[in-house]
Amino acid sequence: MRVSGYAGIVAAALAVLCGCTVQPPDGGDGKGHSPVRVEVPQGTPGGRTAPDGTAPASTPSAVETVPPHIVYTRGDTGTGVRELQARLRQVAWLHDGPTGTYDDLTTEAVEGFQGRRGLPRTGETDAVTWRRLVGMTHRPGKWELYLMGGQPAAAPDARCLTGRVLCISKTSRTLRWMIDGRTVSTMSVRFGTQYTPTREGVFHVYWKSRHHYSTLYHSPMPYAMFFSGGQAVHYSYDFAARGYAGGSHGCVNVRDEAAIADLFAQVRGGDKVVVSW
Repeated sequence: MRVSGYAGIVAAALAVLCGCTVQPPDGGDGKGHSPVRVEVPQGTPGGRTAPDGTAPASTPSAVETVPPHIVYTRGDTGTGVRELQARLRQVAWLHDGPTGTYDDLTTEAVEGFQGRRGLPRTGETDAVTWRRLVGMTHRPGKWELYLMGGQPAAAPDARCLTGRVLCISKTSRTLRWMIDGRTVSTMSVRFGTQYTPTREGVFHVYWKSRHHYSTLYHSPMPYAMFFSGGQAVHYSYDFAARGYAGGSHGCVNVRDEAAIADLFAQVRGGDKVVVSW
């Protein structure tokens, strides 16, 4: 007993002289207590520390209490919001748009999606909500992103670069109003269905009718600018309400009434119309 006690005293003295501390062999506190093991829940980055510098005690099933990162919220605009809206449409929580603006309808759709999946009904798209939505949907294509229009116009057809031209692209579903190669305005358009397709080619405006009404289809065609038989560029109430869910009987539909009213005032009889892919 004396030898072991003496050896302990010598070891302690040597440790002090070397600037070291003696570590208990079991990793405890030297008093027979085992070390405290703290579980950090999976998915908690880096094992966050509390304000006093200690690790938070939790279980693997504990819910992270740090506020989630907000991806999109009311008032945001842009292509990211458009993708969010397109994905919400895929799971039938949104029937409008996509418009590219995080409006009241989008907020309500996000709240509904969150509530159905047991998430906090904030109406804001946080990181958790976004990951859940992405996991349930596919990446939307161009047509899904621009169901209500707003897509960038295609490069103008070479036949549109001279004179006064209504330059219409089926690829981007847009109409450019051009004068001597300069784009004056651009608007989204809709075309005929497969049974009543919009004709392609080079035409000219031969008749303008501000308050036109189709006796054949029994529907209004305001701001009509006829270019090929009964086909015309005109405002469509149906296009404004349903977007690309419907189609025309061959006409080029415009959904922005203010834009086509301004266009109608500028276009003259004889102006060229180019409809191309």
